[in-house]
Amino acid sequence: MSKTVVIAEKPSVGRDIARVLKCNKKANGYMEGTQYIVTWALGHLVTLADPEAYDQKYKTWKQEDLPMLPDRLKLVVIKKTGKQFQTVKSQLIRKDVKDIVIATDAGREGELVARWILDKVRVNKPIKRLWISSVTDQAIKQGFQQLKPAKQYDNLYHSAVARSEADWYVGLNATRALTTKFNAQLSSGRVQTPTLAMIATREAEIKQFKPQTFYQLKAKTDDGITLTWKNPNGESRIFNEDKAKGLLEKLKNNDLNVKKLEKKQKKTYAPTLYDLTDLQRDANRIFGFSGKQTLSIMQKLYEQHKVLTYPRTDSKYISTDIVPTLKERVASCGIGPYSVVATRIKKHPIKANKSFVDNQKVSDHHAIIPTEEPVYLSKLNDQEQKIYDIVIKRFLAVLLPPFQYEHIQLTAEIAGETFTASGKNVINQGFKAVYDHKEEDQEDDQLIANFSDNHVWKKPKLTLTHGETKPPERLTEGTLLHAMENPAKFLQKDEKHASKTLKATGGLGTVATRADIIEKLFNTFYIEKKGKYLYLTSKGKQILQLVPSDLRSPLLTAEWEDKLAQIANGKLKKDAFIQEIKSYTKEIVQQVKSSDAKYKHDNMTGTRCPNCGKLMLEVNGKNGRMLVCQDRECGERKMIAKKTNARCPNCHKRMELRGKGDAQTFSCVCGYHEKLQAFQKRKNKHGQNKATKRDVNKYLKKQDDGFANTALADALAKLKDK
Repeated sequence: MSKTVVIAEKPSVGRDIARVLKCNKKANGYMEGTQYIVTWALGHLVTLADPEAYDQKYKTWKQEDLPMLPDRLKLVVIKKTGKQFQTVKSQLIRKDVKDIVIATDAGREGELVARWILDKVRVNKPIKRLWISSVTDQAIKQGFQQLKPAKQYDNLYHSAVARSEADWYVGLNATRALTTKFNAQLSSGRVQTPTLAMIATREAEIKQFKPQTFYQLKAKTDDGITLTWKNPNGESRIFNEDKAKGLLEKLKNNDLNVKKLEKKQKKTYAPTLYDLTDLQRDANRIFGFSGKQTLSIMQKLYEQHKVLTYPRTDSKYISTDIVPTLKERVASCGIGPYSVVATRIKKHPIKANKSFVDNQKVSDHHAIIPTEEPVYLSKLNDQEQKIYDIVIKRFLAVLLPPFQYEHIQLTAEIAGETFTASGKNVINQGFKAVYDHKEEDQEDDQLIANFSDNHVWKKPKLTLTHGETKPPERLTEGTLLHAMENPAKFLQKDEKHASKTLKATGGLGTVATRADIIEKLFNTFYIEKKGKYLYLTSKGKQILQLVPSDLRSPLLTAEWEDKLAQIANGKLKKDAFIQEIKSYTKEIVQQVKSSDAKYKHDNMTGTRCPNCGKLMLEVNGKNGRMLVCQDRECGERKMIAKKTNARCPNCHKRMELRGKGDAQTFSCVCGYHEKLQAFQKRKNKHGQNKATKRDVNKYLKKQDDGFANTALADALAKLKDK
């Protein structure tokens, strides 16, 4: 009997599909049933070949060999996952296999994962596409009942190949040009460099900002209402001290007369459902999670627990076909802390409205919402519960009525000068019933009773307060993710015309790649974190001066994404786009070669590299300090101090871990030092979280050492191996 091969993107998804398709026979790298064989990739199994695959001279990085512009880019099997590729290949070429179903993630990159495997195997069998947004049993069954011809997704595949090849031509050539020209480990790319430039722009705004002192005049009545002086334009801040003091003297010992008391009923609607970027931003703001960490947690909630839908989405809406399933989804998540609100929602028919249902605003995937799978909160770890909680609350909130309140505006006068106060009386909590935290009491929310228009307060207490204007806030990982999605405010004046293009193309990068781009900026030591804020390193500042100006602007990636969208929609040929990319690559390589700029290592130490003997550089990685050899061909790295989650017993700040083996020592900025063995004994003595040697080693392994497998590092490693 002939069979169908199903290719999933990851083992966990493959096993779920296999269970639904009754593939019970387990084998190494696949599962088989009477009708289906389910196998899987491990992310990408096939990738674009390195430059040396085209010419041996590219093994050595030389300026005179640039640009590297092969006519056609080759595909190679990734060595690390070569065994799984052979497993997939052996299933695809089986004589009893009649057709293939692509079941990788439903998106541009997922299409590329499967198609590159099929291209490399050179299989010529009918192909169909499974396109689903969640991996519940129900979604998989429905998806297999509605399989589509893979040909419908050919243009999406061409778009994915075009993106990958363009990044190869521009990224590798720019990186080699910068590295060989300035003899430093430098890299550049169409997304990472403009992202770095946004951090630089914000730093420049902060540096140029000049704080101004301002004054505000307040009037407090004997029944506790505080009113604020305002000028005819509604501005309450006075930037002239003499004027402020003069106004205070003028109004002292005068009565406060009510002129108007206005009451209006107002509504506030629930915030939109989450897309990945908004979720990453909130998780960073509320919990301090990095973008990559949030995506990783979401993947587990989607793949392993199956309680939330596909995470890599850029939509905040759902489509009309999801509406009939909403009650079932409410029931699946309506337990524990969500039961009261869920019960209230289920009592009435769910009314879909444009605030969360819009087919026009859903592309590949709808917003992140719960699946129909029942949730068991006890099976989720602490981090998973936190992410699940904010997603569920956002989902339940859109299904509830708006928050309704009465807004009260009080206007009064002292000697002809206007003073105002506002208050709020809640009529219906609406969607805010989902959130257990109460709104912070602000002056805006004062309790204001009914007063007649001629009410008078005798000689209210007048006070003059002062403050300082504040510079724009430094970017955090969360606000940087949002800026990457909406980079219009970071455009130069002569680039403002492109803001519409950037909005239409979704900004810098994609929801799936933005967190990785930020990680790459950390791993290449272009940025560092102090507290929750991001700062440019000296290396980061210098690279922005060394790269061609086009690579610093979000315009380039906006134009690329616009053309990639045209390819995906069948309006532009991939080959025409790649020809443009090759011409552009020649331009940027020439600009770097002819540059008069210099690169200066200002973080040089007195420590010599154990491999080549050159002086090493001290850099701040995301997870600690390390020494890096200045010679790009050497690439030696050595950890100095690793950031840990261990807290100082004196000041309770996070400590660093230095040294090796038994000499490993925790140290704190306050001067406290403690050997690892002493730390272990202290933990045991307190009787909390008793740590064995094995526990401590396991804990240390969890501390990411900050070594990233970047394209540049890979290339340098290959040179070193030779």
